[in-house]
Order: sequence, then C-alpha cells, then structure tokens
Amino acid sequence: MPEQPRSFRAEAVVLRHANWGEADRMLTLYTLEQGKLRTIVKGARKIRSRKAGHLEPFTHIILQLARTRDIPIITQVDTLDAYLPLREDLLRTGYASYVLELLDRFTYEQEGGNPPLFRLLTDTLARLCGTVEVWVVVRYYEMRLLDFLGFRPQLFECANCRAPIEALNQYFSPSSGGAICPKCGNGLPGLWPVSMDVLKYMRHFQRSNYNDSFRVKVAPETQKDMETLMQAYFTYLLERGLNTPGFMKKVRPQA
Repeated sequence: MPEQPRSFRAEAVVLRHANWGEADRMLTLYTLEQGKLRTIVKGARKIRSRKAGHLEPFTHIILQLARTRDIPIITQVDTLDAYLPLREDLLRTGYASYVLELLDRFTYEQEGGNPPLFRLLTDTLARLCGTVEVWVVVRYYEMRLLDFLGFRPQLFECANCRAPIEALNQYFSPSSGGAICPKCGNGLPGLWPVSMDVLKYMRHFQRSNYNDSFRVKVAPETQKDMETLMQAYFTYLLERGLNTPGFMKKVRPQA
C-alpha cells in the first residue's frame, strides 16, 4: 500500500471548537473530502494568532493539514465564506447552530466524504444569510438531511398497511419512520397525532426542490406544530435531546 502524503488539503465547515492544552484549539470540521474530522490548531488561543479568525463555527474554509500519529494539525487556513449575517442576528445564529448540531450528531469520524451532504450544509448556511423565510430554509434542510442519511420518512402511504394516506388527520410513528393511518393507529402505543396540514407540508418539502419549497404559505400554528414534530423525530433517532431548540425559543420574537 502506498504511503499517504504527509500533508493534505481539505474544504470544510467548522462545526465546533474546544480548548486544547495551554494555547491550542481542537476543531471539529465537516469536510468535503473526508466527512467529519477532528484537527488541532497550534497556538490558536494566542492573541497574535493569525489562524484564530478563520476558525469560528459556521465558517467555510480551505485548509492545509499535516498528518500525525494522532490528530491532524492545521498548518494553513483561508476563509471562503464567514457567513457574517449569521453572527449579527441571534435568531439566525440559533438556526445555524441547529443546522450544525444536527449534522454533528448524525455523523461520525472516518465515515468518508459525502459531497451532497457537504453542499447541503454550505447552501443552507448561505441561504440563512439572505432575506428569505428562515423557517422554510431549515425545514427544507431537515428533509434533505433525512434523505442523505437514510432516514427518509414514509409520508405518502401508511407505514403499517401501505394504504395511500387520505386527506385526514393521521398519526406518525417514529419507530416505523412514517405516517400511520387512523385505521391502523387506533390503540397502537407510541404514536404521535399529526394533522393533515402538517403532513401536507412535510410531503411538500420532501418532494420539492429548494425553489419550489417557497411556493406555499404556512400558517404560524402549523409552522410551530411541524417544527415540534421534526425536532421530536430527530430526538427519537438520536436517542438524546438537542441543545439548540431551547436557545431558539428564547431568542425567537413572541407573537
């Protein structure tokens, strides 16, 4: 087997960082080429560090890394996009943190690169910087994320009997990964009631491209119910709660 080069380049988004040693910093990145990757930045916490400004969460970077026996070391880094609007508005900060947290929780090191997932991440961060409805941006991201991770929910037919879903209030089964019709759902444990409006918009985001996602107007109450259902489903899949929804509730303007 040929020996790996001592250094390599990567395109990445910073997911999170933590202090390491006396002056260093450990970064968790999601890279285009290798998927999730932990790295060390020497001297990043020193006042005169030239790298520190490139290494904040949400930042899209290109970097050079040196291989070691343990964790790669960043030797050079340049910013491709800092997504500055995400740092200037607390609600957008919250949504961007939620986007990163979902990706971080669902991925593991050494899984390898997933270019569509990486592009979904960078596209979503860029979209959150714009003037569009951020609620739609995040719902679209959630549905595509489930697709890319192999957790696409069954929304067009009953996950139990396979009958087509009719225009009625239904149930949602996290364990079966989809909608359950009223006939199958009566008396079954572990089901969540889901209105036909919520299910309709979930189906819309699942089958639409990004531009088509904006062709609907969703009532505030339906937005709230769909967001609650999606976050509950992610919590079920991850077997633990998410941190960022609590922050978003605190900074979201009250109606």
